[in-house]
Parts: sequence; structure tokens; C-alpha cells
Amino acid sequence: MAEIGHEVLGIDVDPDKIAALRAGRVPFYEPGLEELLAKHVATGRLRFTTSYEEVAEFGEVHFSCVGTPQSPGGNAADLRHVDAVIENLAPLLAGRNALVVGKSTVPVGTAERLAAMLPEGTELAWNPEFLREGFAVEDTLRPDRLVFGVRSTAAEARLRAVYAPVISNGTPVVVTDFPTAELVKTSANAFLATKISFINAMAEVCEATGADVTLLAEALSHDTRIGGRFLRAGVGFGGGCLPKDIRAFMARAGELGVDQALTFLREVDHINMRRRSRVVDLAREAAGGSFLGRRIAVLGAAFKPDSDDIRDSPALNVAAQIQLQGGNVSVYDPKAMDNARKSFPTLAYATSAENTLGQADVVLHLTEWQEFRDLDPAVLRDMVARPYIIDGRNALDAERWRAAGWTYRALGRP
Repeated sequence: MAEIGHEVLGIDVDPDKIAALRAGRVPFYEPGLEELLAKHVATGRLRFTTSYEEVAEFGEVHFSCVGTPQSPGGNAADLRHVDAVIENLAPLLAGRNALVVGKSTVPVGTAERLAAMLPEGTELAWNPEFLREGFAVEDTLRPDRLVFGVRSTAAEARLRAVYAPVISNGTPVVVTDFPTAELVKTSANAFLATKISFINAMAEVCEATGADVTLLAEALSHDTRIGGRFLRAGVGFGGGCLPKDIRAFMARAGELGVDQALTFLREVDHINMRRRSRVVDLAREAAGGSFLGRRIAVLGAAFKPDSDDIRDSPALNVAAQIQLQGGNVSVYDPKAMDNARKSFPTLAYATSAENTLGQADVVLHLTEWQEFRDLDPAVLRDMVARPYIIDGRNALDAERWRAAGWTYRALGRP
């Protein structure tokens, strides 16, 4: 918002996080974001506070951008943070003619409930975000669409004014009611998860028949109705969005009595989790039937490249499963090491890809960082005890690795 010309005040309840942001430091890794933050903090266009009173006095439009994690012990979305924003802000907005804009991914019906908590004269709008980790700056400044869930032309006009520089670049705007705006994000994530699980289900069939899922995906990608994105078979999806969002969608579908959606999404989730177990099975087979006394090198900890996010990371899930079965596991990731150590302190961590491969019996490639694609298999050949790699992302050059003397295995390929 500062980059497109607005004066912005950000609030968080964590004073340490606010101190870091005021110093121009982002508390997580996202390419290009720290430079943008530092630029606008330095000009004074972007400021930060822990005071709701200051926010209410300052702002005409208030964006609520808090997380909706999975509820402890259940699949439903935990809406405590969403509710807390409205509960703290609403009493301070009386008589201010403000607009509160929700951006969180929430179960359908949430906006209706939150709107009733706001004082007279303050409206609610729902404007879901569609940011990809690793591309969040680009997706914010040049989104592929804007969705405005509103109840009045006045609320729509205010949102159009806020986003005017973005809309002027040709970004399409879809104006909807509250339930549709809420469903757009959850439906998009459910569809992407379905596409990934579909190609992973095909990988299971390929493994049973000797077919090659990468060639199958290539052939499918030429069908313009299908396209090639999200058709790379592998260890499956993770992160802080797709897994918890489809589970929250399932929970809400159950509450609404929409059993078909519940059954469908449950299988999408099951297929995804089976891929992690399949990688563990392949690694155990490569290790001679048991992990006891075997050294397993894991390339990757983040759930995807260009991020330090380890939430529901397939790489760390696989590493932990192997360790529990007696394997000596060493992990390396270019950006996610600190986060991985905090959540998985019993795993061993290396300082480089080469270091983690030292004397390994099996190497697992589980996060497709460019750094790993650029590794020279011929050089690495002499570092390992056994030149055996399992490409859990189908991202490495199989022929190059095989030519260097490695046994190369991947999900869904001969």
C-alpha cells in the first residue's frame, strides 16, 4: 500500500516484531520484501505501532490480515485472531465512517458475523488475498484479480479508490457478496490442491504400470483446458495455506451438510499425505530394508523454494519419519535452517548441501531450490557412501545424475 502511494500504519500485538519492522527488518524470508519495507520506513510513509487507539485515529480503511491456523486438535479454522482484531478495533471506530476490510482465509459465513460486530456507520468488506510465498511482492503489486465482497456501492467505491493504481494497470475486479468472496480463496486453494493430488494419484498408477508421470504430465499440459501448472508429481504440497485451508473447508462442508465436498476433499488430503509415506518407503528400500545405522541426507526443509516457511513441510515430515525409524538424518536448506531447528531440534543440520551429503547412504531431494538443481552430481559422487538419490520433486536432470554414476529414483517414474 505504501508502494502504490498511500500513507500506512501497521499494527501487531508483538512488540518485538514491531521493533524489527520499525528498523526495516522483515521477520521472515520473502524475496524483495525487506528492500520495499526499508524504503518506505525510511521515507516515513510506512509506520508501525502496537496501539489500536493510534490505528483508529489514523486510518480511514483498516485491513485485517491476521492468520487463521488450524484449530488445535481439529480441522476447523481457528478464528481467534480474526475475532480479536474486530473486538479491539470496533469500539474505537464509532462515528468515524470507516471501512474494515478482511483479507484472511475464513470459513464461509464469517464475514456476516463480523459485520454485525461493527458500530453503525462502519462497513465491512471482504477482499481475499492470493499471494504465493516467494512471489508475494509481485502478486500484491500486480495481482491477477481483485475480489471485492461488499454490501454497498460506497464500500466498493472506497476499495476501488484504494486500489486505483493497481486497477489502472488492467487488473480485473470481481464484485461479489460476502459468501462468494469468502469462497473464492478457499475454492482456489482446494482446486490447486486437487490438481496436485490428481497428478500424484496418476504417479501411483504410473509406478504400478511402469509409465513415466513426467511424460504423462507433459502430454496433459498441451491440453489448453488443463495446462501444465501444478502438474509436477512429487512428495506433495505443504505450507501454511493449502493443507490447513482444505481441512477447514472440509470442516465447514461438514457443518453445512455438503457431504460430497467433504468426501472429495478428504481424498485429496489423503493422496497428498500418502506421497510422503511413499518417499519414506523408497528411502528404506534404498537403505537395504532398514534405516538402522544408515545416514540419510535431506536436501530441503522449507515447504517450497524461495521461502523459509516450514509449516507442514513435506521435507521435514519425511526427515522426522526416517529419524523415528532409526535413520541418522542430516538436513540442509538455504533459508529455513533456523525455523527447522526450532521445530525439529532433534534432527541434525548441515552448513551446506555438500556437507549434508558427506558419507550419505541415501540422498533425498525434497525442496526444489535452484541451488540444488545446480549441484554437480559428478563432484558429489565421491562425497557419499552410496550414490543413490531420490528426487521427491521430479526437478533434477535424471540423465545427468545417472551419467555421473548415481542411482536416480523419482516418484511416478521407472
